[in-house]
Amino acid sequence: MEFKHKSVLLEECINGLNIKKNGIYVDGTLGGAGHSKEILKLLDGNGLLIGIDQDINAIRASKEKLAEFSNVNFIHDNFCNIKHILNDLNIDKVDGILLDLGVSSHQLDEPLRGFSYMNNAPLDMRMNNENEFTAADVVNRYSKEELERVIREYGEEKWAKRIAEFIVKKRQKKNIETTFELVDIIKAAIPASARREGPHPAKRTFQAIRIEVNKEIEILEKAVNDCIDVLVKDGRICIITFHSLEDRIVKNVFKRRENPCTCPPSFPVCVCNQRPEIKVITKKPILPSQSELTENPRARSAKLRIAEKL
Repeated sequence: MEFKHKSVLLEECINGLNIKKNGIYVDGTLGGAGHSKEILKLLDGNGLLIGIDQDINAIRASKEKLAEFSNVNFIHDNFCNIKHILNDLNIDKVDGILLDLGVSSHQLDEPLRGFSYMNNAPLDMRMNNENEFTAADVVNRYSKEELERVIREYGEEKWAKRIAEFIVKKRQKKNIETTFELVDIIKAAIPASARREGPHPAKRTFQAIRIEVNKEIEILEKAVNDCIDVLVKDGRICIITFHSLEDRIVKNVFKRRENPCTCPPSFPVCVCNQRPEIKVITKKPILPSQSELTENPRARSAKLRIAEKL
Protein backbone atom coordinates (compact mmCIF):
# COMPACT_ATOMS: atom_id res chain seq x y z
CA MET A 1 0.00 0.00 0.00
CA GLU A 2 1.32 3.43 -0.95
CA PHE A 3 2.26 5.54 2.07
CA LYS A 4 0.01 8.61 1.78
CA HIS A 5 -0.07 11.34 4.38
CA LYS A 6 -1.07 15.00 4.19
CA SER A 7 1.41 17.05 6.18
CA VAL A 8 -0.40 19.15 8.75
CA LEU A 9 0.46 22.84 9.25
CA LEU A 10 3.25 22.41 6.69
CA GLU A 11 3.99 26.05 5.90
CA GLU A 12 3.66 27.07 9.54
CA CYS A 13 6.19 24.40 10.61
CA ILE A 14 8.73 25.31 7.93
CA ASN A 15 8.48 28.99 8.84
CA GLY A 16 8.63 28.14 12.54
CA LEU A 17 11.87 26.17 12.18
CA ASN A 18 13.61 29.28 10.78
CA ILE A 19 15.82 27.01 8.64
CA LYS A 20 19.50 27.72 8.02
CA LYS A 21 20.66 26.24 4.74
CA ASN A 22 23.70 24.54 6.31
CA GLY A 23 21.96 23.46 9.51
CA ILE A 24 21.20 20.04 11.00
CA TYR A 25 17.51 19.26 11.40
CA VAL A 26 15.56 16.37 12.88
CA ASP A 27 12.16 15.20 11.74
CA GLY A 28 11.34 12.98 14.70
CA THR A 29 8.13 11.67 13.18
CA LEU A 30 9.01 11.11 9.53
CA GLY A 31 5.65 9.70 8.45
CA GLY A 32 5.02 10.43 4.77
CA ALA A 33 8.09 12.73 4.63
CA GLY A 34 6.06 15.79 3.62
CA HIS A 35 7.66 18.03 6.23
CA SER A 36 11.07 16.47 5.61
CA LYS A 37 10.96 17.15 1.87
CA GLU A 38 10.25 20.84 2.43
CA ILE A 39 13.09 21.07 4.95
CA LEU A 40 15.51 19.39 2.53
CA LYS A 41 14.56 21.82 -0.24
CA LEU A 42 15.90 24.64 1.93
CA LEU A 43 19.20 22.95 2.83
CA ASP A 44 22.40 23.14 0.81
CA GLY A 45 25.02 20.41 0.44
CA ASN A 46 26.34 21.13 3.94
CA GLY A 47 22.95 20.81 5.59
CA LEU A 48 21.65 17.53 7.00
CA LEU A 49 18.26 16.06 7.82
CA ILE A 50 17.82 13.19 10.27
CA GLY A 51 14.51 11.43 9.70
CA ILE A 52 13.26 9.23 12.55
CA ASP A 53 10.23 6.94 12.63
CA GLN A 54 9.33 3.84 14.62
CA ASP A 55 7.20 2.57 11.71
CA ILE A 56 9.45 0.67 9.29
CA ASN A 57 6.87 1.22 6.51
CA ALA A 58 7.32 4.97 6.93
CA ILE A 59 11.10 4.59 6.65
CA ARG A 60 10.81 2.53 3.45
CA ALA A 61 8.32 4.93 1.84
CA SER A 62 10.35 8.00 2.84
CA LYS A 63 13.51 6.59 1.31
CA GLU A 64 11.68 6.41 -2.01
CA LYS A 65 10.06 9.83 -1.67
CA LEU A 66 13.36 11.50 -0.71
CA ALA A 67 15.57 9.52 -3.12
CA GLU A 68 16.70 12.72 -4.87
CA PHE A 69 18.38 13.95 -1.66
CA SER A 70 21.73 12.63 -0.45
CA ASN A 71 21.93 14.65 2.76
CA VAL A 72 19.42 12.68 4.83
CA ASN A 73 19.87 9.91 7.41
CA PHE A 74 16.97 7.52 8.00
CA ILE A 75 16.66 6.12 11.52
CA HIS A 76 14.21 3.37 12.50
CA ASP A 77 13.63 4.31 16.13
CA ASN A 78 11.44 6.37 18.44
CA PHE A 79 12.14 10.10 18.82
CA CYS A 80 12.18 9.58 22.59
CA ASN A 81 15.68 8.15 22.03
CA ILE A 82 16.90 11.38 20.41
CA LYS A 83 20.02 11.66 22.56
CA HIS A 84 21.16 8.11 21.81
CA ILE A 85 20.40 8.55 18.11
CA LEU A 86 22.47 11.72 17.84
CA ASN A 87 25.27 10.19 19.90
CA ASP A 88 25.45 7.24 17.49
CA LEU A 89 25.74 9.74 14.62
CA ASN A 90 28.47 11.68 16.47
CA ILE A 91 26.25 14.76 16.50
CA ASP A 92 26.21 16.93 19.60
CA LYS A 93 23.62 19.59 18.79
CA VAL A 94 21.05 20.29 16.08
CA ASP A 95 19.51 23.47 14.65
CA GLY A 96 15.90 22.37 14.68
CA ILE A 97 13.51 19.56 15.57
CA LEU A 98 10.01 18.82 14.30
CA LEU A 99 7.60 16.42 16.01
CA ASP A 100 4.24 15.63 14.40
CA LEU A 101 2.57 13.51 17.06
CA GLY A 102 -0.22 10.98 16.77
CA VAL A 103 -1.13 8.46 14.10
CA SER A 104 -0.42 9.06 10.41
CA SER A 105 -3.04 8.99 7.66
CA HIS A 106 -1.34 5.92 6.22
CA GLN A 107 -1.55 4.01 9.47
CA LEU A 108 -5.24 4.83 9.74
CA ASP A 109 -5.87 3.82 6.13
CA GLU A 110 -3.95 0.54 6.24
CA PRO A 111 -6.72 -1.88 7.32
CA LEU A 112 -4.59 -4.66 8.79
CA ARG A 113 -2.88 -2.33 11.26
CA GLY A 114 -6.09 -2.17 13.31
CA PHE A 115 -5.94 1.59 13.99
CA SER A 116 -9.29 2.37 12.39
CA TYR A 117 -12.78 1.59 13.62
CA MET A 118 -13.89 1.80 9.96
CA ASN A 119 -12.13 -1.42 8.86
CA ASN A 120 -12.33 -4.91 10.32
CA ALA A 121 -8.89 -6.12 11.37
CA PRO A 122 -7.02 -7.79 14.23
CA LEU A 123 -6.71 -5.59 17.33
CA ASP A 124 -3.14 -4.42 16.77
CA MET A 125 -2.51 -0.61 16.72
CA ARG A 126 1.27 -0.91 17.02
CA MET A 127 3.21 1.93 15.42
CA ASN A 128 6.31 -0.24 15.66
CA ASN A 129 5.52 -3.78 14.52
CA GLU A 130 8.59 -5.08 16.33
CA ASN A 131 6.91 -4.45 19.67
CA GLU A 132 4.97 -7.40 21.08
CA PHE A 133 2.33 -5.50 23.07
CA THR A 134 -0.87 -4.91 21.06
CA ALA A 135 -4.38 -3.50 21.43
CA ALA A 136 -5.61 -7.04 22.01
CA ASP A 137 -3.47 -7.17 25.15
CA VAL A 138 -5.07 -3.99 26.49
CA VAL A 139 -8.61 -5.10 25.68
CA ASN A 140 -8.28 -8.67 26.95
CA ARG A 141 -5.79 -8.40 29.83
CA TYR A 142 -6.39 -5.06 31.54
CA SER A 143 -8.65 -5.02 34.59
CA LYS A 144 -11.96 -3.17 34.44
CA GLU A 145 -10.43 -0.34 36.46
CA GLU A 146 -7.38 -0.09 34.19
CA LEU A 147 -9.55 -0.07 31.07
CA GLU A 148 -11.75 2.66 32.51
CA ARG A 149 -8.70 4.79 33.37
CA VAL A 150 -7.18 4.44 29.89
CA ILE A 151 -10.45 5.19 28.09
CA ARG A 152 -11.31 8.12 30.36
CA GLU A 153 -7.84 9.74 30.47
CA TYR A 154 -6.62 9.15 26.94
CA GLY A 155 -9.98 9.13 25.15
CA GLU A 156 -11.74 11.72 27.32
CA GLU A 157 -14.75 9.43 26.99
CA LYS A 158 -17.55 10.10 29.47
CA TRP A 159 -18.90 6.57 28.99
CA ALA A 160 -15.54 5.02 29.94
CA LYS A 161 -16.85 3.10 32.95
CA ARG A 162 -19.73 1.57 31.01
CA ILE A 163 -17.51 0.68 28.02
CA ALA A 164 -14.98 -1.00 30.34
CA GLU A 165 -17.78 -2.99 32.00
CA PHE A 166 -19.11 -4.17 28.63
CA ILE A 167 -15.63 -5.17 27.44
CA VAL A 168 -14.95 -7.23 30.56
CA LYS A 169 -18.35 -8.93 30.37
CA LYS A 170 -17.90 -9.81 26.68
CA ARG A 171 -14.38 -11.20 27.05
CA GLN A 172 -15.53 -13.60 29.78
CA LYS A 173 -17.09 -15.65 26.99
CA LYS A 174 -14.20 -15.33 24.51
CA ASN A 175 -11.29 -13.04 23.74
CA ILE A 176 -12.09 -9.92 21.75
CA GLU A 177 -9.95 -10.26 18.63
CA THR A 178 -11.05 -7.76 15.97
CA THR A 179 -11.77 -4.05 15.60
CA PHE A 180 -15.39 -4.64 14.59
CA GLU A 181 -15.97 -6.81 17.66
CA LEU A 182 -14.73 -3.93 19.80
CA VAL A 183 -16.82 -1.39 17.85
CA ASP A 184 -19.97 -3.46 18.48
CA ILE A 185 -19.21 -3.60 22.20
CA ILE A 186 -18.68 0.18 22.37
CA LYS A 187 -21.92 0.83 20.47
CA ALA A 188 -23.79 -1.44 22.85
CA ALA A 189 -22.29 0.34 25.86
CA ILE A 190 -23.12 3.89 24.75
CA PRO A 191 -26.84 4.72 24.90
CA ALA A 192 -28.44 5.26 21.48
CA SER A 193 -29.36 8.85 22.31
CA ALA A 194 -25.67 9.66 22.92
CA ARG A 195 -24.64 8.07 19.63
CA ARG A 196 -26.82 10.25 17.41
CA GLU A 197 -24.56 13.30 17.59
CA GLY A 198 -20.84 13.94 17.44
CA PRO A 199 -18.07 11.69 16.11
CA HIS A 200 -18.18 7.93 15.62
CA PRO A 201 -18.95 6.34 19.03
CA ALA A 202 -15.75 4.26 18.90
CA LYS A 203 -13.41 7.14 18.04
CA ARG A 204 -12.41 8.11 21.58
CA THR A 205 -11.94 4.55 22.82
CA PHE A 206 -9.82 3.59 19.80
CA GLN A 207 -7.69 6.70 20.32
CA ALA A 208 -7.23 5.85 24.00
CA ILE A 209 -6.17 2.27 23.31
CA ARG A 210 -3.76 3.38 20.57
CA ILE A 211 -2.12 5.87 22.95
CA GLU A 212 -1.79 3.17 25.63
CA VAL A 213 -0.34 0.57 23.22
CA ASN A 214 2.33 2.97 21.96
CA LYS A 215 2.97 4.72 25.32
CA GLU A 216 2.53 8.03 23.54
CA ILE A 217 1.77 10.14 26.61
CA GLU A 218 4.17 8.24 28.86
CA ILE A 219 7.26 9.09 26.79
CA LEU A 220 6.33 12.61 25.72
CA GLU A 221 7.50 14.80 28.62
CA LYS A 222 11.02 13.31 28.73
CA ALA A 223 11.24 13.36 24.93
CA VAL A 224 10.38 17.07 24.70
CA ASN A 225 12.91 17.91 27.41
CA ASP A 226 15.60 15.84 25.65
CA CYS A 227 14.84 17.57 22.34
CA ILE A 228 15.28 20.98 23.96
CA ASP A 229 18.58 19.82 25.49
CA VAL A 230 20.10 18.98 22.09
CA LEU A 231 19.23 22.27 20.37
CA VAL A 232 21.94 24.80 19.59
CA LYS A 233 21.51 28.43 20.65
CA ASP A 234 18.71 29.96 18.54
CA GLY A 235 17.65 26.45 17.48
CA ARG A 236 13.91 25.89 17.12
CA ILE A 237 11.57 23.08 18.12
CA CYS A 238 8.13 22.72 16.51
CA ILE A 239 5.61 20.26 17.97
CA ILE A 240 2.22 19.40 16.49
CA THR A 241 -0.23 17.72 18.87
CA PHE A 242 -3.66 16.24 18.25
CA HIS A 243 -4.80 15.53 21.81
CA SER A 244 -5.41 17.85 24.76
CA LEU A 245 -3.15 15.77 27.03
CA GLU A 246 -0.28 15.96 24.53
CA ASP A 247 -0.74 19.69 24.11
CA ARG A 248 -0.84 20.24 27.87
CA ILE A 249 2.42 18.32 28.33
CA VAL A 250 4.18 20.31 25.60
CA LYS A 251 2.81 23.59 26.95
CA ASN A 252 3.93 22.81 30.50
CA VAL A 253 7.43 21.67 29.47
CA PHE A 254 7.88 24.84 27.44
CA LYS A 255 6.62 26.91 30.39
CA ARG A 256 9.03 25.28 32.86
CA ARG A 257 12.02 25.62 30.54
CA GLU A 258 11.15 29.26 29.81
CA ASN A 259 10.62 30.15 33.46
CA PRO A 260 12.47 27.63 35.67
CA CYS A 261 12.74 29.97 38.67
CA THR A 262 11.74 28.19 41.90
CA CYS A 263 11.84 31.24 44.17
CA PRO A 264 8.65 32.14 46.05
CA PRO A 265 6.73 34.99 44.37
CA SER A 266 7.33 37.14 47.46
CA PHE A 267 11.10 37.20 46.88
CA PRO A 268 12.21 40.60 45.51
CA VAL A 269 14.99 39.00 43.43
CA CYS A 270 15.76 35.52 42.12
CA VAL A 271 18.19 33.59 44.33
CA CYS A 272 17.76 30.08 42.84
CA ASN A 273 19.97 30.95 39.84
CA GLN A 274 17.68 29.04 37.48
CA ARG A 275 17.82 30.83 34.14
CA PRO A 276 15.44 30.59 31.17
CA GLU A 277 16.60 28.05 28.58
CA ILE A 278 14.06 28.72 25.85
CA LYS A 279 11.82 31.46 24.54
CA VAL A 280 8.31 30.35 23.63
CA ILE A 281 7.50 31.73 20.19
CA THR A 282 3.82 30.74 20.24
CA LYS A 283 2.08 32.14 23.32
CA LYS A 284 -1.03 30.49 21.92
CA PRO A 285 -0.85 27.41 19.66
CA ILE A 286 -1.11 27.85 15.90
CA LEU A 287 -4.20 26.18 14.47
CA PRO A 288 -4.90 24.99 10.90
CA SER A 289 -6.50 27.50 8.56
CA GLN A 290 -10.02 26.99 7.28
CA SER A 291 -8.64 26.19 3.82
CA GLU A 292 -6.42 23.45 5.28
CA LEU A 293 -9.34 21.99 7.22
CA THR A 294 -11.42 21.91 4.05
CA GLU A 295 -8.65 20.04 2.24
CA ASN A 296 -7.66 17.82 5.17
CA PRO A 297 -10.37 17.32 7.84
CA ARG A 298 -7.98 15.13 9.88
CA ALA A 299 -6.07 18.31 10.77
CA ARG A 300 -9.00 19.69 12.79
CA SER A 301 -7.55 18.94 16.24
CA ALA A 302 -3.95 19.91 15.38
CA LYS A 303 -2.08 22.49 17.46
CA LEU A 304 1.44 23.74 16.79
CA ARG A 305 3.71 25.11 19.51
CA ILE A 306 7.17 26.55 18.80
CA ALA A 307 10.07 27.42 21.10
CA GLU A 308 13.62 28.75 20.56
CA LYS A 309 16.72 27.80 22.55
CA LEU A 310 18.44 30.65 24.39
